[in-house]
Amino acid sequence: MAKTFEPQIVSANDLIEGDVVYLDAGREWTRRLVDAAIARDEAQAQALLALADQPARVVGPCLVAVSIDDEGGPQPVHYRERFRERGPSVRPDLGRQSLSGVR
Repeated sequence: MAKTFEPQIVSANDLIEGDVVYLDAGREWTRRLVDAAIARDEAQAQALLALADQPARVVGPCLVAVSIDDEGGPQPVHYRERFRERGPSVRPDLGRQSLSGVR
């Protein structure tokens, strides 16, 4: 039996600042998870990953499994990616999570 495809997004790290970034539908990088382009089948996922090959801009692009929330936005399935999206947990007053509207 074939495995059911989970929706996926492309995540990477900004080469200069090191922040977690997501590939959006316009082939641009965004720090907002809600703006990430969502692949709904394997062909779309591989096409997004191919577009993410931008070594002058990002490092480590990879596909990340997501679920779709009630508003149609992506939510990382795995804890590692949820942690990367939110930023450091020991000082919520610092980093990405301290900025309003980052999600």
